[in-house]
Amino acid sequence: MPKKSDRVVSLPAGLVPLLTQREIETYYGVSDWQVLRWIEAGMPTAPFAGRGRRFNLADVVAWHAEQNELAATA
Repeated sequence: MPKKSDRVVSLPAGLVPLLTQREIETYYGVSDWQVLRWIEAGMPTAPFAGRGRRFNLADVVAWHAEQNELAATA
C-alpha cells in the first residue's frame, strides 16, 4: 500500500492555497484581535464559500508592504 507521502502532488500552475485566519495569525505571530483590526483597516480577504475567512498570502503581504510605505511617508 502506498504511503501518504507518495500520493502528494504539487498544485497546478496558478493555483494558490488560501490561508485561514489562524494561519495568518501564525505567519505574522499576532493575535486574532490584531488580524481583525487589519481586516477592518482594509486587509484583503479572498472570496470563500465556506465558514470563516480565507486569505491569499501574496495579497496580504502586498497590503502590509503598502501600509508600511504609507506609514514611512507620513
